[in-house]
Amino acid sequence: MACLLAKLHQPNLDIRMPYKEIGGDDCYSGRHYDERYITSFVEEHELPCNVTTAFLTPAFRNHEVMLSKNVTLMGRPRELYEYVLSLLDDVARKRISPQDLLCEIVRILIIKRNEQKTRMESLLANLKQSDPSQLTVNDIVSVVERHLDQPNSSRLPVLVFHVIYRTIESQLNEHIVPLQPHTAADSQTRSLGDMEVALKDSEQIITVYEMKSRQLTRGDVSQALNKVVKGTQNTQQYLFVTTYPISEDVKEQINDLNERRLGTEFAALDCVAFARYFLHLFYQVRLEFLSNYQNLVLSEPESGVRQPLKELFLSLRQAVESPQH
Repeated sequence: MACLLAKLHQPNLDIRMPYKEIGGDDCYSGRHYDERYITSFVEEHELPCNVTTAFLTPAFRNHEVMLSKNVTLMGRPRELYEYVLSLLDDVARKRISPQDLLCEIVRILIIKRNEQKTRMESLLANLKQSDPSQLTVNDIVSVVERHLDQPNSSRLPVLVFHVIYRTIESQLNEHIVPLQPHTAADSQTRSLGDMEVALKDSEQIITVYEMKSRQLTRGDVSQALNKVVKGTQNTQQYLFVTTYPISEDVKEQINDLNERRLGTEFAALDCVAFARYFLHLFYQVRLEFLSNYQNLVLSEPESGVRQPLKELFLSLRQAVESPQH
């Protein structure tokens, strides 16, 4: 959409050259059009697109060559990027007008948006007819565990721990530092991990959570140690959270670090086990936890939690709350 808009704005441009670094009168900054115009358009009309600019994704980042059909873009699925290059070529060769193509893209996005809204409204309406009051901790953990077990769910453990803190925040002398976007790198945000907890009425980070959607390695622990040593925060705890088994080798490494009394205590936690323990310990807020988790999941942008994952959560919750359960 950014490239098509640029071509409509300046017809002399070569739509296949959306990078100023290429040089010449017919190149342009696709990222400028994306950030300046497309992002606000997408947000205003709630179109099912990532809110971050496409030019920051690995496939389109830092190219200095024309995006011709023979360029290989490192993105998945591969066919999608081949189709994009083919369409750019069609516009450049005047096989299709940029206006027609842009209108067709927006039309398809509106149809998809409306379909998603209809499904979500139906799922939420069905949930309103159910009674969650009889849900046990085991019911709630089962829903969360099955949700975490899905593909493309790496953002969910962050949300689980965020919800845990939010649910009992009034009882703590701590607060959560606002979550960074899912696509933001630690080096860009200067954050230590995926979630940071500070003292109340302060920005002093005391606890860092780093989520791993794979098995934790010794290299991960060494990297965390380097970040803590080089950081300016007086971090008291650095906690890894994973949905995979924690190896004895990593446990030993963490024990060795803690025995050195470095001023920061390290630990590795199982996400589901911790959530289960929390819900048993604070049993009276289990339904509040479930509601908060739902709200956070549904409010996440597409780059963090994809639409199928949002719909699946509502389906899982409806199944566990049904009278036949």
